[in-house]
Amino acid sequence: MESKRQQKVGRQIQKDLGEIFQKDAPHLANGSFITITAVRVTPDLGIARAYLSFLPDKNKEEILKGIQQNTKFIRQKLGDRVRHQLRIVPHLQFYLDDTAEYASKMDQLFSDLVIPPADPEDEQDDTQP
Repeated sequence: MESKRQQKVGRQIQKDLGEIFQKDAPHLANGSFITITAVRVTPDLGIARAYLSFLPDKNKEEILKGIQQNTKFIRQKLGDRVRHQLRIVPHLQFYLDDTAEYASKMDQLFSDLVIPPADPEDEQDDTQP
C-alpha cells in the first residue's frame, strides 16, 4: 500500500507528464492522444512507473517504444517542473495500460454467455420447507 507521500508525488508526476506529452513532446505521440492512467512511485521515490493509454489504439506498441527511447528527454522536462518539490527526479518507466481492453474483453465474454431459464419445478421446490 502506498503512503500518502507516494500518492501525492504520483499525482503530481501524472499531472506533469500529461502536460509534457501535450505541450513539450507532442511529436512522441505520432498523432495519438496519450492518457496517463496511473503513476506508481516506489517508497524511496526513486522510480516512477507510469501507465499509458493511447487513442486511437493503432500502433500503441510503436508509440510506447518511442516514448521509452526518449525517457531521458521526458525526465529532463519533468525535472524542470518538479525541481522545487522533489529533491531527486525519479527514474521513469513506461508501461501500457490495458485495463480498458481487459474490461471490453470481459464485457464481450459476459454478453456471449447463454444462461438457460430456471425450471418452474425447481422454483416451487425452493419455496417449500
